[in-house]
Amino acid sequence: MFLYYVDLAWRSIKKTPILSLLMVLAISVGIGITITTLNVYSMMAFNPAGDRAERLNTVQLWSQGPDSWDDFHSLVTYQDAMNLRKGKQASEQAAMFRSGMAVQIDDPEVLPSLNGVRVTDSGFFNLFEVPFIYGNSWGKSVDEQAAFQAVIGKKLNQKLFGGDNSVGKTIYLNRKPYQVVGVIDDWNPQPKYYDPTSGAFSKAEQIYIPFSLAASEEFSIWGNMSGWKYERLNGYQERLASEKVWLEFWVDLPTAEDRQSYKRYLSQYVEQQKELGRFTDGKLAAESAQLSNVDAWLERNHVVPEDNKILLGLSALFLSVCLVNILGLMLTKFLKRAPEVGVRRAIGASRGQIFSQYMVEVGVIGLFGGLIGLAWAWGALYGLSARFGVAEGLTHLSLSMWLITPAIAVGTAMLAGLYPAWVVCRTKPSVYLKSQ
Repeated sequence: MFLYYVDLAWRSIKKTPILSLLMVLAISVGIGITITTLNVYSMMAFNPAGDRAERLNTVQLWSQGPDSWDDFHSLVTYQDAMNLRKGKQASEQAAMFRSGMAVQIDDPEVLPSLNGVRVTDSGFFNLFEVPFIYGNSWGKSVDEQAAFQAVIGKKLNQKLFGGDNSVGKTIYLNRKPYQVVGVIDDWNPQPKYYDPTSGAFSKAEQIYIPFSLAASEEFSIWGNMSGWKYERLNGYQERLASEKVWLEFWVDLPTAEDRQSYKRYLSQYVEQQKELGRFTDGKLAAESAQLSNVDAWLERNHVVPEDNKILLGLSALFLSVCLVNILGLMLTKFLKRAPEVGVRRAIGASRGQIFSQYMVEVGVIGLFGGLIGLAWAWGALYGLSARFGVAEGLTHLSLSMWLITPAIAVGTAMLAGLYPAWVVCRTKPSVYLKSQ
């Protein structure tokens, strides 16, 4: 029976091509705009940490003085990061910041290029489960005793060494030799949750070097740096000793007991710093330290802007307007066929059969609208990427959207078609038989 109704629906669509085309276009435009904004929103709101989202935490400290910031800053100072590293209270931990350097190799045919560099500890790779194809990260000892070692990404390895195993080979960063100890596979979490402060949807770095080199090599900072008071900095070493915040500090705390224990440790740390004349705002030590898991961290850094939520609501409103228009078009189309329905009712068709037939027709129109709406959405995302340089991670139509869009289109079309189908199935056969 269903296939019979589909056949009737197709014949009906061919009888009124213009009206049917208008309905399909109305649905497709509404669906296209809604899916475009929904896709961008879902890509922004996605938590790439998966089941590790709760155990991965960043540290925020209320290190500022009175009458300064109103909330915890996302970043910490260098001296706090160093002190927490030495504390070693978590099973894995990593301080980090983003820098940039010119990279080259001994081969003169490979031209130097400027690349973003992640300066971090060896724990970074275990914290975020970074996959390796060759070698591994540098050893824990390098976090204490600095060594010129590096981990590079698969793409950079392909560019510099043709994709061969480059472990043990040398790359030059700002003309200084670094030994490659590991090559990581394709790894680009979106959003870049381990450092949204330097671009939540920017690509993951292709070079990683030890944090222990930062003080001696005085790496430039390719990220945010803020201070709650004016400090004149005469050189890199004064920056390291200042109250400027510019580093993330991540810890792995698998259980609730681990998190409580680490909070107690942070409170004790704040007490120690207060005795040294820091953390002068007068807050209690327990209130001067905070842990944020991945969800809280992404929200803290406004990875999903409030404007995006408003835009999502407006697109849903626009889809509603489209549905109202579709409702009017369907009512016109179905009432034109009332005489035909009257004859069918007279020869025995029930109201339920008539209602089902028209709902199937509405579903077919919704399916066509959904498929065309997907094309609109794909084109809109491609246009955003090409014309406005929107991050690639936001303009990729996710697999789930390809699957749920036709379902949404059919569902919304059937919702709009309920009233017209109900009206036409109540047609009284006697009225139209007399008129014949």
